Amino acid sequence: MRRFVAALAIARLAAVTLVALPTQMLAVRRGWRLSRRLPIWWHRNALAAMGVRVSVHGAPVADRPLLVTPNHVSWLDIPVIASLMPISFVAKSEVATWPLFGLFAKLQRSVFVDRTRRTATGRATGELAGRLAAGDCMVLFPEGTSSTGDVVLPFRSALLGAARAAIDEGGATEVWVQPLTVAYTRIAGMPIGRAERPRVGWTGDVDLPPHLWGIFTAGGIDVEIVWGRARPFDTRTDRKALAVDLESAVRADLLGVLRP
Repeated sequence: MRRFVAALAIARLAAVTLVALPTQMLAVRRGWRLSRRLPIWWHRNALAAMGVRVSVHGAPVADRPLLVTPNHVSWLDIPVIASLMPISFVAKSEVATWPLFGLFAKLQRSVFVDRTRRTATGRATGELAGRLAAGDCMVLFPEGTSSTGDVVLPFRSALLGAARAAIDEGGATEVWVQPLTVAYTRIAGMPIGRAERPRVGWTGDVDLPPHLWGIFTAGGIDVEIVWGRARPFDTRTDRKALAVDLESAVRADLLGVLRP
């Protein structure tokens, strides 16, 4: 029965995509404001099709520029976060080459980073700084990889340098950096135990299509989002100390959700 329901959900999502995809391509090409709002509609429909229910605690600050720093569990983090507000992501360069998902990332106006080349990272930092200075809300996964969802890996400080670049090159006086916690709590109404974590978490060792199918057939997934206190970043801020502070905040909120 779950397979039949999943097949219907995929058909529904395909129909929504057939409408949204060409519209978003045109909106991005023309620079329409719709290009910022349409992805929210698509991601919310995608979550509904997959049976993913999102509960939100707190809210993003209204101040701009804003850099959001969540923990990273799965590709599912993308539609979960993107369903909340107009937002763009910092992604690994290889994501741009993925079938369909790469196109989605480009239409979300993502910034792609080649972490194997220092010069490429510098260019990406400059692009990210420009987007921040222009008022775009950007999402950076500071762990640099995904986890099982019940731990937080060390936050890397390198791309937090984009916040400083937004000040030095973009003319901003300060940038707000806000931690965000993504906590997957239930599958089919039951708490997610350690054995069930791989059904949601995606470390890259599992091929994407079967993992995607597993989400559609899971029987519903609950995820809680916690917005932490935003930190101001200015010329006096130590980005390494800030990375440790953000990591600690996300870890505390994750434990608060998973172990109430």
